Amino acid sequence: MKKITLLLVTVVLLGSNTLMASLSLTEPVAKSKPDSTLSKEVVFDDAVATDALLEFKSLSRVDRQMRIAAAKKAVKAFKAQKAAGDIASTNTILLVILAILLPPLAVYLHEGSLNGKFWLSLLLTLLFWLPGLIYALIVVLN
Repeated sequence: MKKITLLLVTVVLLGSNTLMASLSLTEPVAKSKPDSTLSKEVVFDDAVATDALLEFKSLSRVDRQMRIAAAKKAVKAFKAQKAAGDIASTNTILLVILAILLPPLAVYLHEGSLNGKFWLSLLLTLLFWLPGLIYALIVVLN
């Protein structure tokens, strides 16, 4: 998650010089026809993203550095919030979804071993699905 966030911020704020040069020299592209100057993997169909990149490129060097510093500060604040537990991690969200579908599996993945919590969750799920679901949510969210 950290790598994806950092990569997204870097791509949006910095952009490559060749990509900016090709975007500034060509007309806007229809969504059905990709631009031949762009690689097949990177096609900017979204006008908002293109405008933001062009705006960033047109800023002065000092303004660009200020924006990059602000983005790094925002990423650092996000990481601090995540470390403090203020933001639900992706793993927790996925475990909650899995707890709704297969409660014992979610408990096993959360605990990491076949312990008493897993067996109780399995028993409650086999007796009736709802108690197993409630117990799995309690285990995963605590």
